[in-house]
Amino acid sequence: MPSQTVLPPEPVQLCKSEQRPSSLPVGPVLATLGHHQTPTPNSTGSGHSPPSSSLTSPSHVNLSPNTVPEFSYSSSEDEFYDADEFHQSGSSPKRLIDSSGSASVLTHSSSANSLKRPDTTESLNSSMSNGTSDADLFDSHDDRDDDAEAGSVEEHKSVIMHLLSQVRLGMDLTKVVLPTFILERRSLLEMYADFFAHPDLFVSISDHKDPKDRMVQVVKWYLSAFHAGRKGSVAKKPYNPILGEIFQCHWTLPNDTEENTELVSEGPVPWVSKNSVTFVAEQVSHHPPISAFYAECFNKKIQFNAHIWTKSKFLGMSIGVHNIGQGCVSCLDYDEHYILTFPNGYGRSILTVPWVELGGECNINCSKTGYSANIIFHTKPFYGGKKHRITAEIFSPNDKKSFCSIEGEWNGVMYAKYATGENTVFVDTKKLPIIKKKVRKLEDQNEYESRSLWKDVTFNLKIRDIDAATEAKHRLEERQRAEARERKEKEIQWETRLFHEDGECWVYDEPLLKRLGAAKH
Repeated sequence: MPSQTVLPPEPVQLCKSEQRPSSLPVGPVLATLGHHQTPTPNSTGSGHSPPSSSLTSPSHVNLSPNTVPEFSYSSSEDEFYDADEFHQSGSSPKRLIDSSGSASVLTHSSSANSLKRPDTTESLNSSMSNGTSDADLFDSHDDRDDDAEAGSVEEHKSVIMHLLSQVRLGMDLTKVVLPTFILERRSLLEMYADFFAHPDLFVSISDHKDPKDRMVQVVKWYLSAFHAGRKGSVAKKPYNPILGEIFQCHWTLPNDTEENTELVSEGPVPWVSKNSVTFVAEQVSHHPPISAFYAECFNKKIQFNAHIWTKSKFLGMSIGVHNIGQGCVSCLDYDEHYILTFPNGYGRSILTVPWVELGGECNINCSKTGYSANIIFHTKPFYGGKKHRITAEIFSPNDKKSFCSIEGEWNGVMYAKYATGENTVFVDTKKLPIIKKKVRKLEDQNEYESRSLWKDVTFNLKIRDIDAATEAKHRLEERQRAEARERKEKEIQWETRLFHEDGECWVYDEPLLKRLGAAKH
């Protein structure tokens, strides 16, 4: 088979050619709280190139051929698809059985909404009973694993060839069984936390006094947010989160210590310093697969709320993942809300050494100030050209000509050229230190938290026991199926833990804006 990558047409119009799934009109949906007015993250800005306000429901989206991927979720409530090993029907692992002989069900109760406080301050750095530390087990998606991972892909090429024999161009990948060895050893919810690998850039948005400078800083943080998602050169797939799954972490800002500082009492991580950036994500829907996540810094009065759901498509020697959804950066001191969209992802060269690139056109708009930005992630041309190239322009209110142009690589160096003639390095991801997130040790986590849920799969992937990892994943999927069956039999509707649906988006139940407003009144 050809080893060259088959690329789709340049996907720069993907974000515009298809809108988010909703039959609701898009407009500035305002939630009044005190003297603040907060648009939910689906609000469009009034700046340059706003998204179209014409929306349709998922079943009525007009799909243009070879541009927008098909839906990546199944229509049956009891079907759960994720990466898997190729099993004969008779060799399926045993179902998860509890002491009473019935299938274990991960039930949802009112007490499940409270996240467990760690027993000790050493929780983040403690060792597990098997002698390995949590950091060794989970924080390992970096260059050290590349050689072995590349070998793993080569070793299993026959499995990938069998996989390719099942698919055709443009096919929905939901029903395709993927091999376990391509899993990345972490949940998709944890991967979204990498948006804040530079929490100092995020919180510094609120430090700028001029709205123009705040817009530039939003773009700087946004463009720095993608390179940390994958440090290694071999692309792998994170676990598909289970309905109700939670991931929670925080970051200590540089030159800041958590000792002798006031602690937050509420929010995503209610036991850390008010100087910290805290994060929580939840899988709020299974059909379609929607992830919602939220981050904040109490002392800087800044928060971020987002929801994303994905659709995947087979593109020959590539896999395309279309990210649908929006995020909202809110600077509470200025009552400003920056609405942004996300690029699409592509897994290339799946028969050799897989690698990831981003593609598509994204926008950032602030309706209050009128500032906006347009960002294009360029896919590599079939012949020549560079990988990972981006171009961006930042616009003042009502201006057709940008005051700042940016170009470079999203995982390398990006340069800015201002209308004043000034040229400068905008972001250098090679020199930006990645600040590692802090996560409680496994024994302090609830069973529905990502690392606790997937610990057996993760451990066995770490020691390269693919069969054991596959069996552990089957047990987890059986729990998910049993949950769905029980809810269906009892006619119980699933209730989310930390987020609620607001129009066409998912919003954190207790955002900083709401808590500060309640404190004032």
